[in-house]
Amino acid sequence: MAEPVDNPVDDVARAAAYPRRFRSAEARGARIGRPLRVLGRVRGVDEALLDRIGRAFYEADDAGAALAAAMRLPAGTPGRVTQAMLRAALAGPADPPTASLPRPGNEIGRLHRDRSVDGPISTQPTDLTSEGQEGASNQGQPRALRRFLAEVTDVPGWVDWDLVEQGAEVQRRLGQNAADVLLQLSLVGGYRFGGPTDLLVATGALTGGTLRRLAETQEWTVGLTEPGALRPFAPAWRATLHVRVMHALVGASFAGRTGQDAWDTARWGLPINQADQAATLGLFDGTLILGCRALGVRIPPSDSRALMHLWKWVGHLMGVHPDFLVDDEWTRHRLNHHVLLAQAGVSGAGPRLARAVVAAQAERTYRGPSWWQPARARFERERLLSMLTAFLGVRSMRELGLPLRPPWAHAYLLPLNTWRYRVLGRLPGGPERLERWGRRRSTAVLASYCARPEPSSSVTRTGSEAGSQTSSSSPNTGITA
Repeated sequence: MAEPVDNPVDDVARAAAYPRRFRSAEARGARIGRPLRVLGRVRGVDEALLDRIGRAFYEADDAGAALAAAMRLPAGTPGRVTQAMLRAALAGPADPPTASLPRPGNEIGRLHRDRSVDGPISTQPTDLTSEGQEGASNQGQPRALRRFLAEVTDVPGWVDWDLVEQGAEVQRRLGQNAADVLLQLSLVGGYRFGGPTDLLVATGALTGGTLRRLAETQEWTVGLTEPGALRPFAPAWRATLHVRVMHALVGASFAGRTGQDAWDTARWGLPINQADQAATLGLFDGTLILGCRALGVRIPPSDSRALMHLWKWVGHLMGVHPDFLVDDEWTRHRLNHHVLLAQAGVSGAGPRLARAVVAAQAERTYRGPSWWQPARARFERERLLSMLTAFLGVRSMRELGLPLRPPWAHAYLLPLNTWRYRVLGRLPGGPERLERWGRRRSTAVLASYCARPEPSSSVTRTGSEAGSQTSSSSPNTGITA
């Protein structure tokens, strides 16, 4: 269903530098991106940026790929990395996994921040990543594992922990709104493009339990917002790296397939590539901000900057190339708009995945007596379809094979959020009340996904088991299902 594309890229050069999906439905991407172009203040098309995105379809997470290759080596092969080695390494050089949150006594000095400079400048080292400690802990580890650990424990100079914690607070305050936007605009919205959706289906996304995968993603995103959870060796830091390793294993698994099951690299690019990783990151930061604003939430520039910094650090941990890590939302909106222009049209996998997400609303367990469950499940399904219709538009809903609904959910959410965030939230004690409400709603949403017994979370799986499944953070899928 790709539409004709009119751009100056020569066909021969395109075949050599880019996969066939690149700009194969540019007119469609421009149509879908019209609201983003207006709200994101995007001016024109940057051919150099599009070229960078196109080349990134053939680029992988090098450190993650090297680690995945080492984990797939036969037992007894020199340089092989086992699951036990990875778990021990991510647990920290001294602390067991149950005591991995950084302690105040571990910090070297105060977290320096020069308020006269417009931007984070502090390296803010900890003794967890000091040279002596790292050298002692890495003795005897395979080279691929040492390289991976060096990349994820060496905190870049641009990281500002104060800003990371502020971003976590902002996302906690978003509560139900964040859950709605990430599920609807980020996840289901990402199903409108071929490539990542086809990879999800090929990994068994339709048979692996949509509810479980939604729960895993919700648990991960909520965990990222806990105080201190993204410091080296803390719980969310470890969970993020487990997801990264799993993605690398999935990519290695598909890259090595031949015959009928072979991944069509010439069409889609690498199975897990930098362009799709950048697109996914954009669904978590820039899209989250615009989506919440569309629901009436007030996100001032200071909150926007903090959210972007939180996700910039997460993107670094996920192995996203520095070219696609940005500091402000307007740069992200510009990048996201160009990502839309670079995408393919919808494939057969998108509607199947979208319908599975809608059907999963009936599998959730809601608060209240058992007789209330069918009525609540129907309400949540209708609410989801109503919000999807408003977020995605009529044409996208039809492309995904989803029924249309009037935007009644937005009709009650807009005044509710306006009152909550623009009036009550600006009163004395308002931010604290919003944070408590956000925590309660995030906990309730997570409980509705997790109440029924499910297999263990994929963010704790590594090794060959991860080669057959992918979680929410697959590229351009909104990091769920």
